[in-house]
Amino acid sequence: MMPHVSVVIPSYNEETNIRLGTLDKVSRYFEHQKYAWEVIIVDDGSTDASPELLDSFAKATSGFRIIHNQHLGKAGTVISGVSASKGAIILFSDLDQATPIAELEKVLPWFEKGYDVVIGSRSGRREGAPLSRIIMARGFMMLRGIFLGLNGITDTQCGFKAFKADIAQRIISKLRLYGKPQKTQGPMVTAGFDIEVLFLAKQLGYNIREVPVEWHYVETRRVNPIKDSFEGLRDILMIRWNAMQGKYS
Repeated sequence: MMPHVSVVIPSYNEETNIRLGTLDKVSRYFEHQKYAWEVIIVDDGSTDASPELLDSFAKATSGFRIIHNQHLGKAGTVISGVSASKGAIILFSDLDQATPIAELEKVLPWFEKGYDVVIGSRSGRREGAPLSRIIMARGFMMLRGIFLGLNGITDTQCGFKAFKADIAQRIISKLRLYGKPQKTQGPMVTAGFDIEVLFLAKQLGYNIREVPVEWHYVETRRVNPIKDSFEGLRDILMIRWNAMQGKYS
C-alpha cells in the first residue's frame, strides 16, 4: 500500500536526541494512525554515533528508512528525502521534535480543503527562545516582506512544513540557490533554503496555509546569531536577484 504521509527528517550529529527517545515518540504516534505512512531519516554525514543508532532503530522499527548522505547541509538532506518519498503528502520535521509530530493533526485537514502547502507557525509564541533568536526572527520577517513579498507568511523557519507530493517535487526541481547542494563542513543550517522553497511556492501560484503549532525551544550549537543573520540576508538578496533574472520562471 502506498503511504498517505511521508515524513522526511534530516539528521546531523543527533546522537543525544536519538538516545533521549525522540524517534520513539514519532513511532508511537504513527502506530495509532489508520492511514499508511513512512518516515525517512536522512543522515547528513554525521560524525557522532548517529548513523549506527539510526540503523539500529530502523532495523527494529517498521515504517522507518534511513538514507546516508555525505555532509550536504539541510537542503541536501531534505532534497534526498523528498526524492525517496512515496507518500501523497510529504512533511518535513525536525528530529529534535521541537514541534511534536502530533501537530500533524492540525495540518492534514487543510489539504482536504484545497491547500497545496501547509506550514507550521510559531505565531510569535517561541517558548524558551533567547532574545537573540526572537530579534533574528522579527528582522527576517521584515526583510522577507521587503525583498521577496512574503508578507502573508509570518514564520518561514518553523521546521514543520507539508506539501502535496507532486508540488514538493516541482518546487525542488526549480530551486536555484539550493538546488544543487555541495559537500560542506561543520553544521549547516540555512534559513535561505526554507525561504527559497516558500518563495517558489508563491511564485508558482500554490495555495499556502499557515497554521499555529506547538513549539518548544531546543538548545542547539548549530545556530550562530551573527553568522546566520548575515547568511540569511545574503540568501534573501540572492533569491531576489535570481527572480529578477527570470531564473524561477
